[in-house]
Amino acid sequence: MDDRTAHAPTALSLDEAVARIDGSFGAVTGTEEVPLRAALGRVLAEDVVAPLNVPPADVSAMDGWAYGAGTGAETADGMRRLSVVGRVPAGSSFDGALKPGEAVRIFTGAPVPAGADTVAMQEDCRAEGGAVLVPVALKQAANVRPMGEDMTAGSVVLHPGQRLRAQEIGLAAAVGRAALTVRKRLRVVLFSTGDELREPGQPKPSHAIYDANRYTLAAQLDALGVEVRDLGILPDHPDATRAALAEAAGTADLLVTSGGVSVGEEDHVKAAVNALGSIDLWTLAIKPGKPLALGRVGTTPFLGLPGNPVSAMVTFLLVGRPLVLRLSGAASTATPRSLVVAGFSFDKKPGRREFLRARLERGEDGRPLAIKFPSDSSGVLTSMVESDGLVDVPAESRGVRPGDLVDFLPFTGLFA
Repeated sequence: MDDRTAHAPTALSLDEAVARIDGSFGAVTGTEEVPLRAALGRVLAEDVVAPLNVPPADVSAMDGWAYGAGTGAETADGMRRLSVVGRVPAGSSFDGALKPGEAVRIFTGAPVPAGADTVAMQEDCRAEGGAVLVPVALKQAANVRPMGEDMTAGSVVLHPGQRLRAQEIGLAAAVGRAALTVRKRLRVVLFSTGDELREPGQPKPSHAIYDANRYTLAAQLDALGVEVRDLGILPDHPDATRAALAEAAGTADLLVTSGGVSVGEEDHVKAAVNALGSIDLWTLAIKPGKPLALGRVGTTPFLGLPGNPVSAMVTFLLVGRPLVLRLSGAASTATPRSLVVAGFSFDKKPGRREFLRARLERGEDGRPLAIKFPSDSSGVLTSMVESDGLVDVPAESRGVRPGDLVDFLPFTGLFA
């Protein structure tokens, strides 16, 4: 940690903040073996080596007829006449080798017999009794998937640090793996403080508010596949806060809270973290989500997010998500993004990077069109519900005009 950040005269850019996280933290969990059906979303902790070729032999990519290219008698209508000498469904094989001028009926996934190197699609052929007519113009090796086209024996097909999606799990199954060694789930303790907060479902006085941040953060953490322990709303008292942090740090890999992290503000969370470890207060050059705290309670990382609901969600997506992925052992903490067309105007002063809430529509040219949510308030949680993601407006930019190409961070990629 860099203690100077607590008193830094200039705000920290988002890229600098993520770079500090990548440079300061690494995987904190051990490993365990899990069956493939339990591996979705987990972080791989081993090399997965293919023990075999996939496919294991040259196989047909189509239903049709297999034969040796250039063999058979040509007909007047641009076909070759071949004698059909067998039938090869998927899961079986042809004994022996084909002779020139011979063909076998073959189906998708079946091994191509010796003596054959080409497959003609059944739609392009004519069966006549014990013979088949195939196109003369078909190139050698057409419609044949060569042995090892997908994976070759001995090659590393999955690497440590990959977050396992459906496709990685399928790949592991394709090389015969029934289980994988993965990182254990990150243990995260989450809590709120503030006498103004009340638990949803409970009665509250008019001056109180329901605690939404803890629920949005818990859902975001759940989406990342971590184990969340919810301490609820802690009493707004220094001794209670310090005791809860000290107890939680012994059973957690990360502590997360929201609110009370503005630079220079006196609050119980900040004082408690300082007393039990260390804390850096960062002023991020972004909107929404300016204040953020990163520290340690003992040796356990601590993340303090802004109190406004949109700021808490956005800051977690931009900074908390990379931190969780880093601690979980993921090799990549990159934020998913794509280019879309702006369907709005927006003016800003250079100096602060802004993330605008927007929904996507289909433009007249068929391309995705971003429509900005009317309000920029960080207290309007409905904006996150009615948006599909965030438009990233660079710090040096003076604004956005209709038709501009803009970076778009989709919620579908961030909440996972």
